[in-house]
Amino acid sequence: MMLLAAIAFVIVMWSASTAVIFYLDSLASTTFKYSLAAATLVLASCGLVIWQLMDADSTFAVATSFAAAMLAWGWTEMSLYMGFVTGPRKTRCAEGCSGIHHFGHAISANLWHEIVVIAFALAIYLSGNVTAFWCFVMLWLMHLSARLNVFLGVRNVSADFVPDHMDVLKGFLRQRNMNPLFPVSCIVLTVLLVYLASLPQTFEITMATTLTAIGLLEHILLMLPLPTEKLWTWALSTKGRTTRDTTPKSKPENHQHTVLGALL
Repeated sequence: MMLLAAIAFVIVMWSASTAVIFYLDSLASTTFKYSLAAATLVLASCGLVIWQLMDADSTFAVATSFAAAMLAWGWTEMSLYMGFVTGPRKTRCAEGCSGIHHFGHAISANLWHEIVVIAFALAIYLSGNVTAFWCFVMLWLMHLSARLNVFLGVRNVSADFVPDHMDVLKGFLRQRNMNPLFPVSCIVLTVLLVYLASLPQTFEITMATTLTAIGLLEHILLMLPLPTEKLWTWALSTKGRTTRDTTPKSKPENHQHTVLGALL
């Protein structure tokens, strides 16, 4: 029962956090400062929890540390997609921009976000809370892998989930049936999943296994010929943005578009 509880806990935490972020992000931009202010208070509480539970190893402490790390990760995603912590580049690349220069522009558009993520990871590492650290780093690496795949090109694109004021990000998203990194990402996640599943399943190991499975599923959904963006339309506000076309485009632009889950 404890292992089933660990699986359910991770799925509920991930789903609920993703839905909340999508919903807040779909509201009018005038609400963003209030949403991020509230999220910052939650972040401060998470920081205290992570430091206070650094030596605790009870099931409650492990679950709480995991939740705190996931909420901290959620703050980094909110601050990015709400436009508060992004990067020095604010405009799309010129038509035809590609290659290493295009990749450099993508880094520039997300630079401050990545620096903040690294700072958070370092702070959690210094806290000595192992559970919070591996949770945060796993979310970061899986998200980074997904973003690189999106940059190189994936089948499922849903640029409508990117806020209008973050239009610069849409220029780094590409639609393709396959890219060279995708099978590598899936193989690495599969190997990690098999390894974790082969270990004696404690509450903590089962949480890590479940999170890895979610990350692998998210990657697979990027390439399945299904309208996967509809999985999250229920979480969007109907009042925040004036239009949100979630139907597949008949002919997407050459190198534009997609968003994974808010957390991965």
